[in-house]
Amino acid sequence: MSREAVIIKAIDGHSLAQMMISGAHKLYNNRQLVNDLNVFPVPDGDTGTNMSMTVMAMAKTLEESVSPSVSKTADTMAYSTLRGARGNSGVILSQLFRGISKSLKGMNECSAADFAKALSDGVDTAYRAVMNPTEGTILTVSREAAMRAVVEASKDADITAVLEGAVTRGNRVLAQTQDMLPALKQAGVVDAGGQGWMLLLEGALEYLKTGAEVELLEKPFEAFAGHKPKTAAAQNIRFMYCTEFIVQKKNAGVGVDAFRSTIAQKGDSMLVIDDDDIIKVHIHTNNPGFVLERAVKLGMMTNIKIDNMKFQHNNMIEQQGQQENKAYGFVSVSAGEGLAAISRDLGIDKIIEGGQTMNPSTDDILSAVNDVNADTVFVFPNNSNIFLAANQASEMSDRQVIVIPTKNIAQCFSAMLNFSETVAPEENEAAMNEAMEKIEVGQVTYAVRDSSADGKEINAGDYLGMLGKNIAAVEKDCEGAAMALVDGMMDEDKEFITLYYGSDVSEEQADALAQSIEEKYDEVEVSVKNGGQPLYFYIISME
Repeated sequence: MSREAVIIKAIDGHSLAQMMISGAHKLYNNRQLVNDLNVFPVPDGDTGTNMSMTVMAMAKTLEESVSPSVSKTADTMAYSTLRGARGNSGVILSQLFRGISKSLKGMNECSAADFAKALSDGVDTAYRAVMNPTEGTILTVSREAAMRAVVEASKDADITAVLEGAVTRGNRVLAQTQDMLPALKQAGVVDAGGQGWMLLLEGALEYLKTGAEVELLEKPFEAFAGHKPKTAAAQNIRFMYCTEFIVQKKNAGVGVDAFRSTIAQKGDSMLVIDDDDIIKVHIHTNNPGFVLERAVKLGMMTNIKIDNMKFQHNNMIEQQGQQENKAYGFVSVSAGEGLAAISRDLGIDKIIEGGQTMNPSTDDILSAVNDVNADTVFVFPNNSNIFLAANQASEMSDRQVIVIPTKNIAQCFSAMLNFSETVAPEENEAAMNEAMEKIEVGQVTYAVRDSSADGKEINAGDYLGMLGKNIAAVEKDCEGAAMALVDGMMDEDKEFITLYYGSDVSEEQADALAQSIEEKYDEVEVSVKNGGQPLYFYIISME
């Protein structure tokens, strides 16, 4: 008998787990679809990646620890997404599951009415977690889906029918998000977070209808980690060598699926990012030679880095044993060796590798905080999409954690320069917040697709000057975009400019740009620093 013909009046913990695993698989399989809904045509559309990795952390935990109790299964869902949350969208997801968990507390089974109420309670919790909720986002879509679930549950005891009603209503409202937010309408897309939530609900519904989980189309990847957890014993490190490199493709159109599948058998913590002309690879393996031999067939290799994790672990334990607890510590999110070196010089204790397209999880941030031997730890997210995860980590830590809401690395540097060892945490927090607001920061990147934004027509490959969330300049060459951005930022009060040049810019190019700026604005002083950051050709700081 097909599952469509079966009325499901109650589900237990096993069924709830399989529903959520099926939903996680559906979202993960379609993560690029969600990424492509990014409003701006810049290479940071990572909502699908963040949401899918958040729910895949949940799926993995559910597969390893299944309970017949709905209450315990929901607790597992909440805990795993809380720690695995990446990006603001992932944190909102974790809050949805947190509310669901509270609603199902103490239940061995749940009815259609219980399930509908849990969805509604999840929405209430998510709304409370966001300081300024915006309609036309995942919050709106999840609320409307939950409201329809409650209505359906009042008429029908069948959980399948209730969820089907929620999915129908949610998708209808998702289509309407274009009319709720002008930015979505201008870009011709629906809300990415709302789309992600609907994919998860659709996957759960498919399980109820068929009795089978949505098939996972490829092995999930894990993000780069900028630290090693203190709890990982050296003898438990199964794969010894952390291997990272970049491949410059021989053929821009070559696929990486076969390569990914081949090396997946030789390690774990694998991440293979196919980024147009280059491939970024990270894997823990006992045979880095095997991985490198396969990779070189795809193109020229650069930035090769192989670390012995057992050796690093033993050194870390030895150093930690020698360290005394200090008053203040610092954790920063950063991408690029140059920026990392500057961060360390300014006193940052732990650097979490990440940023655009690679947001660290709540657990990544929490582990980094716990690795710092300090009474008070300041955290610099350096990206607005990491704020919620950083705040969530601060709430979970057993020490005082203060999140300085830096939107970029230049703000972090300015804040660190205004830190004082001799004043109270609250005074430092105020001084850092004031300092980061005094500088103006622009960034130069490129367009990944044709679009129109901020009244400008944009073609794929154009160079974009970004000032906050606004596209301030659109040019056909990188230096032109940088100069246009500088022109837009300049005023009579500006005295100092710092150019942090990225991995795709040479020192000679950066020096030439600095000279052009000084020739045009002879009253300002320009300094050039190698940031090494990906995706952004220049980070331009003015004060």
